[in-house]
Amino acid sequence: MELILKQDVQNLGFKDDIVSVKPGYGRNFLIPQGLATLATPSAKKVLAENLKQKAHKEAKIVADAQALAEALKALDIKITAKAGGDKLFGSVTNIDIAEALEKAGHSIDRKFITSGTVKRTGKYTASVRLHRSVIVDVAYEIVAEQ
Repeated sequence: MELILKQDVQNLGFKDDIVSVKPGYGRNFLIPQGLATLATPSAKKVLAENLKQKAHKEAKIVADAQALAEALKALDIKITAKAGGDKLFGSVTNIDIAEALEKAGHSIDRKFITSGTVKRTGKYTASVRLHRSVIVDVAYEIVAEQ
């Protein structure tokens, strides 16, 4: 079953992609949730026309994402957490990294940050997806609370 995605769907595709999925997944989840529509020949033509019109705007969005990526690479992020020695009480997740980026002046949704859970102090990197073609690795350090 071919569908046109209306929104980004993790592990499936990005907005305006034409994807092939099993009929049950499409009919019972993607279409009722408003995440996709059927890829009929007329819908494909409309999508192609929309993509032509969006091409110029897309170039500006990618340029803005590249500029933000350079700004994120230059950041020195330190996250303080309670620790006993080098082992944390709890863990540091995407939510904590998103909050640290927010304090630095960059609002990034936590869904676009991939780092896993960290349970020790030290230096780590997180992958931040700013656009489908712009992914940046952001270095951060976890320090023990005094």
